[in-house]
Amino acid sequence: MTEAQSTLKTWVEESSRIVFFGGAGVSTESGIPDFRSVDGLYHQQYDYPPETILSHTFYRKKTEEFYRFYRAKMLALDAKPNAAHQKLAEWEAKGKLLAIVTQNIDGLHQAAGSKKVYELHGSVHRNYCEHCHALYDARYILDSKGVPVCEKCGGPVKPDVVLYEEGLDMATMQGATAAISSADLLIIGGTSLTVYPAAGLIDYYQGHRLVLINKSVTPLDSRADLLLQGSIGEIFSQLS
Repeated sequence: MTEAQSTLKTWVEESSRIVFFGGAGVSTESGIPDFRSVDGLYHQQYDYPPETILSHTFYRKKTEEFYRFYRAKMLALDAKPNAAHQKLAEWEAKGKLLAIVTQNIDGLHQAAGSKKVYELHGSVHRNYCEHCHALYDARYILDSKGVPVCEKCGGPVKPDVVLYEEGLDMATMQGATAAISSADLLIIGGTSLTVYPAAGLIDYYQGHRLVLINKSVTPLDSRADLLLQGSIGEIFSQLS
């Protein structure tokens, strides 16, 4: 165990109001591709770049094309929680972790047993009819053809995920802000901290134990009280 890992272990043991802020790097260890990694979706070839396909405008104008991409690349329903997801759920069960704030939409934190999860960008597991608001799960979307339609009214079914050009849910933002503001230890992991307004949430942290774990450098590394580079799953598996 490195000195930095030993320090993190001590801080976790001493804390009772941990908040974890995570991004795509938490899910890549479960086999879910990261948009911005070398092997991620941005480096594959499509008729349109993923950022365009996953926009509100594209969803409205080319809905069937949106769903072809969405089913193929965004619905990793066989993915399982990894060591990071499991450790966070364990901390919550012990009363040490206040909340998880995540940019991921895969639901793996909940699959690991976490209860207090603020999903800034929504979830693939929630889908709704745009006409009658009937709810559908991710399997319904995956098994549908073309544009999925509501079984009750025939209206289009839309994933409850935040597309580019769409705003974040205010209640989720407020909950995440309140949790971060009251944390005695903020651990940020697996995120490039370049996507706003989500990345701006760390400005609400008022403590002096800001931990940043990532495989590559981020624009906010200099603000961290403790900086660790490496696999978040491996690092978390060594903590109490």
